[in-house]
Amino acid sequence: MAMAVTSAFSMAALNAALPSGVSSQSRSAGVSLHAATGVSVRRTASVVVRSMLTSTKAAGFQVFNGLRNENALQLRNGASFDVMGLGISNGSKWFAMRHGRKIHRLGRPADQRRALLRGLTTEILRHGRIKTTRARATAMRKYVDHMITLAKGGSPHQRRQALGFLYDKQLVHSLFAEVPERYGERNGGYTRIIRTMPRKGDNAPMAFIELV
Repeated sequence: MAMAVTSAFSMAALNAALPSGVSSQSRSAGVSLHAATGVSVRRTASVVVRSMLTSTKAAGFQVFNGLRNENALQLRNGASFDVMGLGISNGSKWFAMRHGRKIHRLGRPADQRRALLRGLTTEILRHGRIKTTRARATAMRKYVDHMITLAKGGSPHQRRQALGFLYDKQLVHSLFAEVPERYGERNGGYTRIIRTMPRKGDNAPMAFIELV
């Protein structure tokens, strides 16, 4: 006569650990199976656990599969951010906010962006008022102020700096001749941005930028 294998745990403790979604039949399956067939308690426990997992899946609970490191922060490497909601992409796996990066990129690489700003600065100093997009007007504002500040100084070194930035040599000489009288009493704030209607076609925000 084969004897049943003893176990270190009791069936009462196992039944107490089962979730509430498990039926009473599965709770008593171990006891009835051992009493009728004499199967070992270890095999009886595996039958009870298997029935518990089946009932848990049927109830809609997520089965615990162990500790896994699968995107715990819900970060994505694509272009859509349904979970994070950041709305920006820096083209890498990790995404962050652009703290402290105040460069107006204007959708161009560094050399083309500098050439664009040099051309816009030259045109506003030549005509006094131009119409452009609001982003470009905001980006070029500090360069216009810097050119006027150089002209107020009037030193040869500052003149060479202005000649290296502006595209019109004669404009630089006129600027250094007229600026000290016009802006001698003003410390900064040499330009004014006036918003206007969006551009037709792409609805880009437009603005006038002019010298004060």
